[in-house]
Amino acid sequence: MTEPPVVEVRGLAKSYGATPVLDGLDLAVPRGESLVVIGGSGTGKSVLLRTILGLETPDAGAVLLNGAASTPAVRAAFMRDFGMLFQNAALFDSLPVWRNVAFRLIGTMPAAAARARAVERLARVGLGPETADRMPAELSGGMRKRVGLARAIAADPRVIFFDEPTTGLDPQRAAAINGLIRGIVTETGATAVTITHDMTSVRTIADRVAFLAGGRIAWAGGVAEMDAAPDPRLRDFVEGRPRD
Repeated sequence: MTEPPVVEVRGLAKSYGATPVLDGLDLAVPRGESLVVIGGSGTGKSVLLRTILGLETPDAGAVLLNGAASTPAVRAAFMRDFGMLFQNAALFDSLPVWRNVAFRLIGTMPAAAARARAVERLARVGLGPETADRMPAELSGGMRKRVGLARAIAADPRVIFFDEPTTGLDPQRAAAINGLIRGIVTETGATAVTITHDMTSVRTIADRVAFLAGGRIAWAGGVAEMDAAPDPRLRDFVEGRPRD
């Protein structure tokens, strides 16, 4: 029997007032795939992500997680194997770095073990043990992103979401984050969904690309196919050409 997609949306529709954002969108993410969703500002990438996570209620359509309709119980089970890197890292400013990284683990294991796991994950993203007791306000933007990434992988998730992972970073730091994400996804075999407008991220992270336009997936395919895709909207987006 074929394994169901980890995440699937069918006929997803969402409007705000008279403005449709998602309009019958279909998308499936097989297990172990790194999918990157691209599209211009305001095309619904974040709405799609929030709807998958249950933070938005669709007007129509369905979200399936591991083949099951996304009820509260199904979503809760999905979240136990889930990690996320937020756009601005979203660290808790009142907690030291290690407690940020181990946030989901504290209470499920002794504090010493949670701290050790945090230090291990910090090392995986290139931060030394001295970082563990620093406060988020003491970190640069690139370091905050790395801490957010360490938190996303702290519980060994099988599914990881990345929300604009390189926003606000200079090209060198962005390249470092992209490389870390690709390495982590490859090493762990996790299913990954990334939303971004950064084409360097796309080419580094993606196994497959989905282009969102007009409230639907206008094109989907492998990274190697993207540059030859005929859709003019995709061509303009990839090449950075303005559209009227």
